[in-house]
Amino acid sequence: MTTTKHPTKLISFFEKAVAVNASDTHLAVGLPPIYRIYGDLHRDESEALTEAVLMEEIEKLLPDLLWKEYADKNDIDMSYELPSKERFRVDVYWKNGQPALAARLIPAHIPTLEDLEAPEAVLDFVDLSQGIVLVTGPTGAGKSTLLASMIEYINQTRPNHIVTLEDPIEFAYEAKQSLISQRELGVDFKSFAEGLKHVFRQDPDVVLIGEMRDPDTIMTALTLAETGHLVFATLHTNGAASTIERVINSFPALQQQQIRLQLSLVLRGVISQILIPSVDGKLMAAREVMVNTHAVSNTIREGKTEQLQNIIFSSSADKMQDLDQELLGLVQENRITQDTAYEYARNKKNFR
Repeated sequence: MTTTKHPTKLISFFEKAVAVNASDTHLAVGLPPIYRIYGDLHRDESEALTEAVLMEEIEKLLPDLLWKEYADKNDIDMSYELPSKERFRVDVYWKNGQPALAARLIPAHIPTLEDLEAPEAVLDFVDLSQGIVLVTGPTGAGKSTLLASMIEYINQTRPNHIVTLEDPIEFAYEAKQSLISQRELGVDFKSFAEGLKHVFRQDPDVVLIGEMRDPDTIMTALTLAETGHLVFATLHTNGAASTIERVINSFPALQQQQIRLQLSLVLRGVISQILIPSVDGKLMAAREVMVNTHAVSNTIREGKTEQLQNIIFSSSADKMQDLDQELLGLVQENRITQDTAYEYARNKKNFR
């Protein structure tokens, strides 16, 4: 979503974010712009923002309908594109009765799976024709970037119709071999559950769901995967096993056995990602990968999800990787320190 008005100061702040390679920009009354660079916050040396200036810039940023909604004390999510084509995912909100803004930089270039050093199993996932693949992790862990690379791989390699449901649209795709229909929450559909109901009639091959937030969305996603579609979706969970628990526990107890059975059949894999500091002071991805083998499927169906971590740990031959195994490998390659591995490890005694 773009606007014909020109928030001059905001543009300069966003351009500075691009120049210093900041992942996030924070604006608040009484403070100068604050940038997150390689995980740490840095205050700009410019003067503090006044409420009048920040409100004026936000009014220029937002289209009229969104400005009215924001003025009624509603938070607004949107995307904004600089003249140089870099895009930002913007959240405009209120704190202590004053305006505030957080913006996440979306790179103009979609990195390749090779650029991201994606695990081998991911290359198998993007070649699938049906099923569901879940990409999970905390906010700011790079889930959207990994998914964009997966979608772009399909876009470049086969003639599919790809439908995305996003909040907001982040990466902008240029149709190559595939037809891509990008849809934005609040602009093109009212809710993820509502948007997904109509996807069936849009002749999709691949569906990207920005976030599975409720049981209706999860159920429709599983049904899409059952009916011959390839579905990618995200969840804010830490680890493959906890992702399965989260999906199942989203439903009432009477439905959970049905969901276990359905998930055991349509799930293709889970990629759980975090960002950690590397030895050169930047951030890099560390991932856990679960592939839905016969053993994993049986474990999900039987409700023994506490056994999944052991299966992941012992199944490297099936292209699975445990997070602690990944951290250990990064230490051995001198890409992260032992202290970093210890901080993010699940079983810390292995890293003492």
